[in-house]
Amino acid sequence: MAKIPIDPIGKLLGLRYKAHPWHGIDIGHDAPEELICFIEMVPTDTVKYEIDKKTGYLTIDRPQKFSSILPALYGFIPQTYCGKRVGELSAQALNNPDIKGDGDPLDVCILTEKDVAHGDILARARPIGGFKMIDGNEADDKIIAVLKDDALYSHYKDISEIPEAVVNRLKHYFLSYKQMPGDNLKRCVITHIYNNQEAYDLISLAMDDYREYIERMMFER
Repeated sequence: MAKIPIDPIGKLLGLRYKAHPWHGIDIGHDAPEELICFIEMVPTDTVKYEIDKKTGYLTIDRPQKFSSILPALYGFIPQTYCGKRVGELSAQALNNPDIKGDGDPLDVCILTEKDVAHGDILARARPIGGFKMIDGNEADDKIIAVLKDDALYSHYKDISEIPEAVVNRLKHYFLSYKQMPGDNLKRCVITHIYNNQEAYDLISLAMDDYREYIERMMFER
């Protein structure tokens, strides 16, 4: 599929007005091996923040009801979309044709040794793998990345090199942060962990899904 040309007028307007974090921020020339990511939440947040898709403002999605601590910077990869291709990848991997993309940008967790005070910021990161996560019948992959030039984590190339305790902490958070006490119905499952190359492939598919999504929106207008 041909890439949508960059509108020079739109690019100049982006210098004057705040860009929409999903649509107006460049993913980076070295994607998918290196990314510019938008951070919505940091480990000290006690409220679940999420980008409002229409306005681009960071909004309060819900207060955290329990003491789950987010173990990494959390946000999404701009100009990605979990659509047909991302959904089909999960459907094929799990032999379940009912699985669809969740219609959101691709989620990313970024490991760093540093304390970051707040979200609503950009971060350069390198993907090292991911979790194949399913929420209901929707693909909800979590790309795991390391902050570029981080003193502790930046030398890791693949998720297999990360200490098991760190990986388990991430898994526990995503498997429990939506779980109500006494509720035995599990909404989210992580079927497996994948390596850096599979993460690159998924990001590339999400970039293709995004281009198709934008072209469809433009056509419908």
